[in-house]
Amino acid sequence: MCLAVPAAAAAAAEPAASANRSALPLEQQGLELREGGIIRGPTSARRLAVVFTGHGYAEGGETILNELARHKAKGSFFFTGEFLTNANFCPLIERIVAEGHYLGPHSDKHVLYCPWEGPKNTLVTHAEFQADLESNLKKIERFGVKRPQIRYFLPPYEYYNQEIVDWSKAIGLTLVNFTPGTRSNADYTGEADSNFVSSKAIFESILRKEQQDPNGLNGFILLVHIGSGPGRADKFPAQFGAVLDYLAGKGYGIVRVDELLAPEASGTL
Repeated sequence: MCLAVPAAAAAAAEPAASANRSALPLEQQGLELREGGIIRGPTSARRLAVVFTGHGYAEGGETILNELARHKAKGSFFFTGEFLTNANFCPLIERIVAEGHYLGPHSDKHVLYCPWEGPKNTLVTHAEFQADLESNLKKIERFGVKRPQIRYFLPPYEYYNQEIVDWSKAIGLTLVNFTPGTRSNADYTGEADSNFVSSKAIFESILRKEQQDPNGLNGFILLVHIGSGPGRADKFPAQFGAVLDYLAGKGYGIVRVDELLAPEASGTL
């Protein structure tokens, strides 16, 4: 059974928040949006966020945390309620909170909000969405993270529409998603899958994006799955240290998503 993280430890994990939050629209804060969700932070500073999602697997967790610690970097972890209540994952989650990383919701049951094909009509009711996400949030709070510290939500399957963004906002959450342009979000694919992408190809796509984008990876939200399960032997977290080495060599800071997207990060205060 998971033990609650002391509130003091969780509070210490949150970066100082500005009392003077900007009221400007998100686009005017230097943020890039897609269907209402934030997909990139301000490009004015040489820093990015690495976000990790988890639902059923977590075999990359210790490696990821060790590499973040080695680089004195902070990550952002978005977990489903089922992940948060898996006793095997509790020590990992407790370490995430204790080491000052962001812990946020990824839905309770990993719900698909929209069909993959055709119009992106919402597949759940407002009440179903709210109940599922509320359950997810309560499970995060059991680890000592206070509700005001949970400001960002990464949707399951990284798939959503404007209505989901609006419903998230109504309960005090800002929806975020990964920045397009690399293959890192394909690190869950297995060798037997027709859409399999190797860790080498993922690593090279990150380098290529950094070298070809006029803003490099400034403001980037890079997504990595904390586990891919038994169907993938080529585990991308094994390459995560090399990614951080490359980014550090290029002068990037790796920060929590709430720090990357804070209004002061874009100079709007």
